[in-house]
Amino acid sequence: MYKVHFEDRFLLISAEPDRLQKYGLFYKFGATKELYKLISDFQADDSIYSINIFGTNIRHIWRIFRIYFIEVGAAGGLVRHSSGRYLFIERKGRLDLPKGHIESDEDPETCALREVQEECGITGHKITRFLDSTYHTYTCRGISYLKNTRWYLMDYSGTMDIKPQLEEGITKAEWLTKEEVSRLKAGAWHSLMDLINISILKD
Repeated sequence: MYKVHFEDRFLLISAEPDRLQKYGLFYKFGATKELYKLISDFQADDSIYSINIFGTNIRHIWRIFRIYFIEVGAAGGLVRHSSGRYLFIERKGRLDLPKGHIESDEDPETCALREVQEECGITGHKITRFLDSTYHTYTCRGISYLKNTRWYLMDYSGTMDIKPQLEEGITKAEWLTKEEVSRLKAGAWHSLMDLINISILKD
């Protein structure tokens, strides 16, 4: 399955209709033009919360879906302190994790480490493992973009003093307990909800 977020709405591509949750629209993939019209209509009409696109060859559907957009790569980190707390930031009034665009001369892992350092002011954090990829779309100057963000779990045992990168719109950076994350997760960007659930709140 592939889940793509459109701000606080989402589109799910699956092999079979997803009957586990309610959707505003179900669409069985048929033709490329129909799919592209569906995407365009979904972008323009925010009264539909979610769409389930399904078809037996989801890799083919996913490939066709991606062609509609200009793809950009990003990477970020979920930093776990030795105290058991997790590093979160606040951006545009929403709970978020440090992340950013991958530069032309770096790999995703290097980007993720760099973005955590730049946006939160810590050093010495190390990647433990890859967590997941999330996808979300945005439009800039009439062009539709699909951002693929690769997320990494990082361990850190240094000082808990952090400095949010204000020039990047980060208004707060803080270490949260698992219980605090559970209580505050409703205020996170929706594209992070699944990542939070599987990485922090799974137990």
